[in-house]
Amino acid sequence: MRFFRVFIFSIYSLITGLALAQTSIELVKVAGDLNKPLAMVQPAGDSRLFIIEQDGLIKILENGKITGIFLDLSKKIVALNKDYDERGLLGLAFHPDFKNNGRFFVSYSAPLERHQGVAIPADYSHVNVVEEFKATSGIAGTVNPDSGKLIQSLPWPHFNHNGHWIGFGPDRKLYIATGDGGYASEWVPAAKAHNYNSQKLDNYFGKILRLDVDRKIEGKSYTVPPDNPFINNIGALPEIWSYGLRDPWRCSFDQAGSQHLFCGDVQQDSFEAVKIIVKGENMGWPVVEGRMRCFNWDSPRAHDLDCNKSSINPAILEYPNCTAVPTGCKGISVTGGYVNRGSDPKLQGKYIFGDWSKRFDQNDGQIFLARTGSGGQWLMESPQVSMKNMPPNKKLPFVLAFAQDSNGDVYVLTALHSKRNAVFEDAIYLIKAD
Repeated sequence: MRFFRVFIFSIYSLITGLALAQTSIELVKVAGDLNKPLAMVQPAGDSRLFIIEQDGLIKILENGKITGIFLDLSKKIVALNKDYDERGLLGLAFHPDFKNNGRFFVSYSAPLERHQGVAIPADYSHVNVVEEFKATSGIAGTVNPDSGKLIQSLPWPHFNHNGHWIGFGPDRKLYIATGDGGYASEWVPAAKAHNYNSQKLDNYFGKILRLDVDRKIEGKSYTVPPDNPFINNIGALPEIWSYGLRDPWRCSFDQAGSQHLFCGDVQQDSFEAVKIIVKGENMGWPVVEGRMRCFNWDSPRAHDLDCNKSSINPAILEYPNCTAVPTGCKGISVTGGYVNRGSDPKLQGKYIFGDWSKRFDQNDGQIFLARTGSGGQWLMESPQVSMKNMPPNKKLPFVLAFAQDSNGDVYVLTALHSKRNAVFEDAIYLIKAD
C-alpha cells in the first residue's frame, strides 16, 4: 500500500508540475540577532532596508549592520503569547514617494480599546490597525509612535488568521490582505458559518482591499479608487478588490515583470496554495481548498465531494500539507514570497516562496522555486539548500517570510528557538544560486 501511494504521488507530481530539475541555492546570512522578523522592506531610492519584528520594533539594516531602531510600536501592540501567537507588528509599506514625503504605513494588532467605532463583542481578541506615519528625518528613532494617523481599524474575533500584509501596487494604491478572522474551534457549527465570511462582500474578512491614501474624504484618511470592482454593488464594501481567502500570509507584487499580485494562502490541513490575485475574482475559500479541491466542513479531507466551482479563480500552485497528507508532503503552512528580478540568471523570473516547517514541534523550514511552463501551467521544485551553521537537527530554520531589495534579489526571514538549550537564532539570509 505504501508503494502504491508513492507511485500515485509520483504520477500526480508529473501531471501538476510539482517536479522539476533540482536547483541548488545557498543562504548567505545578512542580519542576525533579531526577534521574529516578519518583513523587510526597502523604499525606492533609499540604501536602507527596514526590518519589522513581531513584538513591534522596526530596525534599520544598512551596509550589512543593524544601525538602530526606526520606530518602536511595542507599547501599542496587544500583549503577545510567548509560546505562539499570530498577532503583532504584521506589515510595513513605504509610500512610492517616501524619499520626498517621508510617508509610510504599518499594520499591527492593537488592544480592543484602540477601536474607534461601533461597539464590538467583549470576547473578541484584538483590533487590526493600519496607521500612517511620517519620517521627518532619516535619523533612527526620530519617529514618534504616537504620531500615527489611523487609516483603518478592523475588530478581530480570534488571535489567528490575521493576514495584514500591506503594500503599494504599481498603480500607487495601498493593498491590504486580510484573513478570515480565525476560529478557535472550526468544527463548531457557529464557527463554520462565520468562516463563510470570506465569500461575502459585506465584511472585510478573507479579502484583498485597495485604498487610495493620496486622496481623502470627510471622516476617512483615504478614498476608494473609482475602478474598484464592487464600488457600485449594493451591500458590498467598496474597498474590496478580491475575495475568498483564508489566511493570506505574505503577498507581493512582481513590480518589474508581470505586475501580478502573488499571495501564499494558508489552507485548512490538506493542500497549501499560492494564488495570483485578480481584480473582482473569487479566490475560492472555503468552497475549495488548495488549487481547486472541493471543501466541506463535515468531511474536510474528502476532496472528491461536489461543489460549485464556476465562479472561482483557481490557485496557481498547491502542495500536500503534512497534517493530512504525510506521503510526499512539503509543509504545513505556506509562506508567500517574491518573483526574483535580481542579476542571477539561474533565479531570474522564478517565484521564490516556502513553508514555515514540516512539523510543529521542530524546525524544518522549506524553500521552493516556481515558474510557468511552456503550456502556461505553474511548475514547482524543492531546491537543494545549503547554509553555514546549519541548526543542530540539520534542517532549515522556521521560514517566517521573504523579502526583496531594490535590486530584485530575494531574502528569507527565519527563526530558530530550542527550548532545550535556549538558543535563539532569528536571522535574514540572501538567497543565491549555488
